[in-house]
Amino acid sequence: MEIAGEISLSEDPGATMRKWREIFSISQVEFAKHLNITVSTISDYEGNRRKSPGTHVIRRFVNALFEIDQMKGGLISQKFREKEKPTNEYFEVHEFARSISLKDFVGLVGGKIVTNEDVAETKKIYGYTLIDSIKVILDMPFSYFQNLYGNVNERVFIFTGVSTGRSPFVVVRVSPSKPSAIVLHNIGPDKVDKLAMKISDRERIPMIVTNKSVEKMKEALNRI
Repeated sequence: MEIAGEISLSEDPGATMRKWREIFSISQVEFAKHLNITVSTISDYEGNRRKSPGTHVIRRFVNALFEIDQMKGGLISQKFREKEKPTNEYFEVHEFARSISLKDFVGLVGGKIVTNEDVAETKKIYGYTLIDSIKVILDMPFSYFQNLYGNVNERVFIFTGVSTGRSPFVVVRVSPSKPSAIVLHNIGPDKVDKLAMKISDRERIPMIVTNKSVEKMKEALNRI
């Protein structure tokens, strides 16, 4: 199980547990009630004020995530099932061990925020998806699109192979799900298509541009 393994191997298991609880949109109160324990117990585990959770605790934690999700309609569970499709040819999905602000994300990718800069400090980011824009737009089956979001929508799409940025934003415009922000790789602000700028503003999806190499971005982001 992906979640159990990530918690077990994490250098900060409390932060990882909190991340997954937030991804499943479960409050501490709701979680404690389901497990029949106190809210302070949940808080202590997430704050690393208790010893690292053993396999029994982790198993109960993961089971509770999916049980509560099923009671809410099973939307997150469905995403896990969809992730099993082979998609590496078109994109790479990476989840963070903890959340970071969009502002910090921009710093790590050496980016510049072109639109909607006002939301950079308040948006939480839980991961990113590195997307080969040409392959995704021209070749990828439509049924794979939801897989771009990994476990949660609160993530950044990094598009490589872009020339003006129009196609990525048109794709996001017609999609029912939206990323928290979009990074256009290897393009300057003066080269961005005006329609892409308008879509970014209308959807309130920050646009970020960067010339940092893909390898350097992944090296910085994959440490989170």
